[in-house]
Amino acid sequence: MVELSRESLHVSVVDPVSASMNFLNEVAGRFPEAISLAAGRPFDEFHAVSDVDKHLQAYLTHLRERGLGPARSRQLLTQYGRTNGHIGDLIARMLDVDENIQVPAAAVMVTAGCQEAMVVALRGLCARPGDVVLAAEPCYVGLTGAARILGVEVVPVPESPDGLRPETVREVAAQTRASGREPKALYLVPNFANPSGVSLPVATRRALLDVAAETGLLILEDDPYGLFGLDDEPRPTLKSLDADQRVIYLGSFAKSYFPGARVGFLVADQAVVDAAGRRTLLAEELSTVKSMLTVNTSALSQAVVGGMLIDSGFSLRGANQAKIAFYRQNLRTLLAGLEHEFTGGPIRWNSPSGGFFVVVDVPVDATEELLEVSAREYGVLWTPMRFFYVGGGGTHAIRLSCSALEPPQIEEGVRRLAALLRA
Repeated sequence: MVELSRESLHVSVVDPVSASMNFLNEVAGRFPEAISLAAGRPFDEFHAVSDVDKHLQAYLTHLRERGLGPARSRQLLTQYGRTNGHIGDLIARMLDVDENIQVPAAAVMVTAGCQEAMVVALRGLCARPGDVVLAAEPCYVGLTGAARILGVEVVPVPESPDGLRPETVREVAAQTRASGREPKALYLVPNFANPSGVSLPVATRRALLDVAAETGLLILEDDPYGLFGLDDEPRPTLKSLDADQRVIYLGSFAKSYFPGARVGFLVADQAVVDAAGRRTLLAEELSTVKSMLTVNTSALSQAVVGGMLIDSGFSLRGANQAKIAFYRQNLRTLLAGLEHEFTGGPIRWNSPSGGFFVVVDVPVDATEELLEVSAREYGVLWTPMRFFYVGGGGTHAIRLSCSALEPPQIEEGVRRLAALLRA
């Protein structure tokens, strides 16, 4: 029998953060009755299997209206397809309707979830030893995990309580270059970030674009939660404010449609010029990277998502009104529960203006061992914030998520958490 040394495997295999996230899933599996304030997935009841066929038929009707016969439609859905996908034009229309982002369909790459979009973007941009990516910290583990697989260093840019500060980005970029490394891009989630819940003011977004231009950075804007504000206040994406094509926009249909479709996208409309002066779009150049990862994104999944976009009039905002109302109620329930259980004590938390997540500062070390006790003895799960720090941090904080539960479960989960922390 072959035996391999665990230490001989790539760092991404033995990564402690990835192992910790696996531990969280394992604990949830061992204690299925525990209320999970850890899971950031969408609420199950919004997803109907019947919608798959409904939206597939809508897309087939769309193809017929475009003049595609049965044989060509069958081939489009059942064969290998165009690497960058076949619904880029529909996604571009949705971005125009919902986000005031105008890009050509050729600038859209349809990916196997937003996770693939991150891998493709990082691999394409970080080409040489010493090329690094800056990231707002605490940072979504999907980005740090993707970078670790690729051997790309992530340099953290610490968030303030109000989110990322442009002057901090400028300082970290300068320090990174002074150390001999080259920062290629800045990753951030400007709307209700995972895990911090912070949303950036419009003035900060504009200032970040100015700093990116000044420091020669591209921006990787990840926006899975932008629909789910507590109010209808406009929160323009950085991409919609982007006057000089400095932003690569990363999107997903996981929260706005359903995660099982595994359809995400990136928008990369930056011009690429070769030695002979020929010009292409960055999305087209990155297709070579994607072709070696997944060949192409599932044509059937694209068709189902395309049908949903057609049926919704190309407005995810319009199609998600029930979800928006539900997640607003859930976040308000979570914040009210924290207020009821912890006001006047040593526990502190932030109050996001939307999204799925709240960060709670606790007067104990929020370890995996404590999480195990919490699940076994108190019946509640949460996520240690230390998972979201590159170089250490978040030891006395936890992330709570309210997306996958109904309000009574959220209230009971907070009561159980309060019992744990009192003990």
